[in-house]
Amino acid sequence: MSSTKPPNEQETLKERKPGLRSVQTTMLFRAVNPELFIKPNKPVMAFGLIAITLCVAYLGYLHATAENKKDLYEAVDSEGSRYLRRKTSKWD
Repeated sequence: MSSTKPPNEQETLKERKPGLRSVQTTMLFRAVNPELFIKPNKPVMAFGLIAITLCVAYLGYLHATAENKKDLYEAVDSEGSRYLRRKTSKWD
């Protein structure tokens, strides 16, 4: 069976681009929503993913080391030497 649409209409459907690139929009809309009109850039995405991962890993490292230092403080004995000592509660 052949299609009931005229040939010119079929050609225009093939030329249409998916998404919002073919839709008439204002420059303000394009400036506010650039992710809808710009093609994805894989190297930039990879760099961003690695950068975010390293930032989260660094924050996790800082949290882990701060948690270890939380119970220690620097004490000075009667001779004047400094050493690390665990905090103790008066309730223990």
